Amino acid sequence: MSTLFEIQDLQVAVEGKKVLTGVNLKVNRGEVHAIMGRNGTGKTTLAYTLMGHPKYEVLAGKILLDGEDITHLKPEERARRRLFLAFQYPVAIPGVSVASFLRASMKAVRGSELQPSQFRALIKEELKSLAIPESFMTRSLNEGFSGGEKKRLETLQLRLLQPKMAVLDETDSGLDIDALRIVSENLQNYRSADRGLLVITHYQRMLNYIKPDVVHVFGDGRILQTGGADLALKLEEQGYDWVAGA
Repeated sequence: MSTLFEIQDLQVAVEGKKVLTGVNLKVNRGEVHAIMGRNGTGKTTLAYTLMGHPKYEVLAGKILLDGEDITHLKPEERARRRLFLAFQYPVAIPGVSVASFLRASMKAVRGSELQPSQFRALIKEELKSLAIPESFMTRSLNEGFSGGEKKRLETLQLRLLQPKMAVLDETDSGLDIDALRIVSENLQNYRSADRGLLVITHYQRMLNYIKPDVVHVFGDGRILQTGGADLALKLEEQGYDWVAGA
C-alpha cells in the first residue's frame, strides 16, 4: 500500500506554549487510524494544526498529503486538496442555510457546481442514509441544532465533499446510541481503498463500527504507543495508567 498522509516530527505551539512535541504518523491508502488519549494531551491541537488553523504555530516538522508538503498551506487550500476536518464542536452560522453552505462548499472543493436537479437528488439520497429531515436544508447552519444533529450534518459534508483524507475530532461526543450508530455506519461505508481516516476519540464505542487498522495512544503531545485494534480494547478495559507518559 502507498502512503496517503504523513506527519513528520510535528512540533506545535499555542500562544507561545509548546503543545505537540514531535508527532510522527503515516496513513496508507485504505487505512483507518484511531488516536486515543486523555483530555489535555494535544489531540485537538493536532487536528486543528493538520487543517491549518492560524492559532497553531508549527515550530518544526511536516504534513504531507499525497506526497505534497501542505504544512504551510491555508485551510481552504488544504480543503481543495481533499483534506477534511470534522470538528469536535461544530460552529453555528446564523443566516446561512445548510443548503447554501453545502452548495458553496462543494463548488469550492470540487471546482464546479452541480446542476440544481443533481444537487437535490444527491442531497435527498444522503439525507435519507443519515436520517436527517429534508427541512434541515432551510435552517441556519447548526443554529439550535443538538449535538447529534451537528455531527450528522458534518458526516453529510464529508460524504458530499469526498475527501481523500478525513480527520474526525471526537465525532462521537454528544451522540446518543442511535445517532452514534447512524453516523458511524455512514463513516464505515465511506471507507475505500484510496481514502484514509484518522479518528480521534476517547472511547472504544465508535471503533465498534469503524474498525481501525491501527490504534495510537496519545500523551504529552506525541504518540506514545501504537498497535492494532486490540489496543483500543485494552485501553477501554484498563485505562491509560499502564502506558508510560500517558
